[in-house]
Amino acid sequence: MAAAGPVAADARHVLADLLYWVDERLHEPLTAPDLARRANMSTRNLTRRFTATTGVTPLRWLHTRRIHRARELLETTDDSIELIASRTGMGTAATLRRHFHRALGVPPDTYRRTFRNPVP
Repeated sequence: MAAAGPVAADARHVLADLLYWVDERLHEPLTAPDLARRANMSTRNLTRRFTATTGVTPLRWLHTRRIHRARELLETTDDSIELIASRTGMGTAATLRRHFHRALGVPPDTYRRTFRNPVP
């Protein structure tokens, strides 16, 4: 029974490293197999462990992080929607608009007007 602790700790460490790695590469077209390779696991094993630890699948987490990063950029930069789409891995402005609206209930430009941090 004592082996469960280190195994769980190792899994958390691997996932923490993976989350950091992904966060630094949100602009890249990452897939579940890409994440699994990075974690040295099969895609199935990564999905199982990731979901058990975070409550969501790796791709759902990635999508949520991309939306979160888009929100940050909308609040803090004057970057175009097209550039933000590229910087967050959404590809095109149309894709970002569709996913952003679905996730938050407002289009990116409306979100920016509402939540833009004023420049000091």
